[in-house]
Amino acid sequence: MRAGAFLYPWDVNGDPDAPARLADLGLDRITLASAYHSTRALTPRHPRHRIVTATHAATLYPPDPHRWRGRPLRPYPAGDWAPGDAYGQAADALAGAGLDVHSWVVLAHNSRLGAEHPATSVVNAHGDRYPWAPCVGQDAVRALLVDLAAEAAVRPGAAGTELESCGWYGLAHLHAHDKTAGVRLDDTGQYLMSLCFCPSCRAGYGRHGADPDELAAAVRVALEPVWRGETAGALRPGLAGAALAWRLAAARALQEAAVAAVRDAAPPGFRILLHADPVPYRCGADAGTDPAHVLAVADGVVTPAAGLAAFAAHARPETVLAVNLPVVTGLGGSPHTLAADARRAADEGATELRLYHAGLASDADLAAVREGLRSLR
Repeated sequence: MRAGAFLYPWDVNGDPDAPARLADLGLDRITLASAYHSTRALTPRHPRHRIVTATHAATLYPPDPHRWRGRPLRPYPAGDWAPGDAYGQAADALAGAGLDVHSWVVLAHNSRLGAEHPATSVVNAHGDRYPWAPCVGQDAVRALLVDLAAEAAVRPGAAGTELESCGWYGLAHLHAHDKTAGVRLDDTGQYLMSLCFCPSCRAGYGRHGADPDELAAAVRVALEPVWRGETAGALRPGLAGAALAWRLAAARALQEAAVAAVRDAAPPGFRILLHADPVPYRCGADAGTDPAHVLAVADGVVTPAAGLAAFAAHARPETVLAVNLPVVTGLGGSPHTLAADARRAADEGATELRLYHAGLASDADLAAVREGLRSLR
């Protein structure tokens, strides 16, 4: 299997040894961030810094002023953590070391957008806004994300792209100094706390047969046991079905439009993958999808190992199923079991490896990655 790893431009720019170091790991490609959310990232080998603080979601290249002129919702350029065309500079250096470069585009995850345009955010059943989570059920938000996908994906030299959070975002996000772990939320609780009740979503629920006020009240009732330390209750089938139908329709509309926009902007052979979860109601970086639908739209997916079987059941011979394997020990990854994990993933249908994250890993983690990839070859 071909092996790739995620990377930020600041892992490369200013470090002339980085491209050769990455190539020496045995990687075939780099998935390089071109549009990314706010973060604080470690750079353990960089000669000039150890911590990079990206204060807001931004493009890591100069956004096209003609595309965005006069539009109230537009992407933000990066600050001094990725000045100028940071993506392009890093991509050129990586290509010079013989590495294939694909773009990495984060879509529905943008705290600054929510702070400056509060009406764009997901609103839960209690009326609380999630400023980090743009509501993909809104036409204006979807238009922003679709155009961002096209622009950030098709960068000079990129042979393909991976679209992250191309769907619903919800509660589960480490927002600043996060203090939400005091009450445990299972899958049902996370879903109920992530249902959006902005005007667009309220109208969407209505079009699918649910009164939005009744649905919001039912969500609040279902969540009451959670605050007592118990598990969430269930919505009655009619309400639950209408809520999920609207959310699936909104997510599919974004996914179809984003992939189509990238295809229109890209040269022939440009590969489009979505970071995806096979459980449709899930929110987050790996957006919930219907496996059959998303594999009919995109060229493939990037998914954790737990999702492989569900996608493999709908794969065609040319479908790309890239398994996302964490290899940073400090973040819970297992670089020392990389070869065994990769073989197990291949048995379940994986066609490629995607390693998270070559820039954040320690020297010891990278040494284990190098050994694991060599043993696979």
